Amino acid sequence: MSNWNSAKNILCIRLDTIGDVIMTTPAIRALKTSYPDRRITLMTSAAGAAIAPLIPELDDLIIYDAPWLKATALRANSDPEYAMIEHLRQAHYDAAVIFTVYSQNPLPSAVLCYMAGIPLRLAHCHENPYQLLTNWIKDPEPDQFTRHEVRRQLDLVASVSCEVDDDRMMLQVDEAMQYRVQQRLEVMGLALQRPWVVIHPGATAPSRRYPPEHFAIVAQQLVQESGVQVVFTGTQSESELVQSIQQAMRVPSYSLVDRLNLAELTALLSLTPLLISNNTGPVHMAAAVGTPVVDLYALTNLQHTPWGVPNRVLFHDVPCRICYKSVCPEGHHNCLRLVLPETVVQAALELLQPSSELAFSC
Repeated sequence: MSNWNSAKNILCIRLDTIGDVIMTTPAIRALKTSYPDRRITLMTSAAGAAIAPLIPELDDLIIYDAPWLKATALRANSDPEYAMIEHLRQAHYDAAVIFTVYSQNPLPSAVLCYMAGIPLRLAHCHENPYQLLTNWIKDPEPDQFTRHEVRRQLDLVASVSCEVDDDRMMLQVDEAMQYRVQQRLEVMGLALQRPWVVIHPGATAPSRRYPPEHFAIVAQQLVQESGVQVVFTGTQSESELVQSIQQAMRVPSYSLVDRLNLAELTALLSLTPLLISNNTGPVHMAAAVGTPVVDLYALTNLQHTPWGVPNRVLFHDVPCRICYKSVCPEGHHNCLRLVLPETVVQAALELLQPSSELAFSC
């Protein structure tokens, strides 16, 4: 086996979290649809695996928390790696595509695939991988330029003649799930015929969090001055954050914090006219169901803006931009803190107007 045209059983490796997996879906679709009867398996982390049931192109899933990623707990030994090599060997994959951001090294994953006997192995790589990769693109990022993460992965699979006409991110939304979420909103008292937005104020990395007091001002102004209803979302760990924002607003709002699973959150995002969020997973979930986004975008990197939907990306430019840090190394958070709440409100109202001129990321 040395021809990608005849590769039917393909392993896609994306060992990151939900947003990264979603941004890889157009490339996965290109692999799936370029040649008939292909079978696609996704290998991803436990965190990334949560979104897999909503990706229609996937035939199978492997959950693997790799020791070369920072979120993985400390291993006692390398037994899981040897077990994974054997698992891959038994699956008889024809090819493997390793998807990484440019700051990640694809070679540990390439070693697994090489030792598992997968004959075709593709990735971006900064250094010559010799036999570990059969097909590789010398990584031009960040030295020559940077691309959106979706474009990066589409360019990778295009190098083996796998392309797709529709490059949108897509998640599958069940109509029954939409109906149940809609019923829940109506029971809470939300008037679906009136303007409403979802606000997701949390983010795993502290450096990517817009100040909660600013979120409170944004939400209050939307409700009080424009009659826009506000629904908050978040995980259980973000309950206190959302409660503090709701208390500071001094006007009514709604909360679905810790009341939605991932499929239900996706359904909610497919129903809402607009999402206002820090740059985190729900931004990409919203984009994957065609929902406009106001993205409060910390300047830790520049590759993960909303893709393919009307959006406003808001930040305050700072000298320390592109720091790649989960915690602001300067301690001031100015790339987000200096974004005025009034700017966020204006962006939201623009995107809520159907006749407005809308901006797209590409």
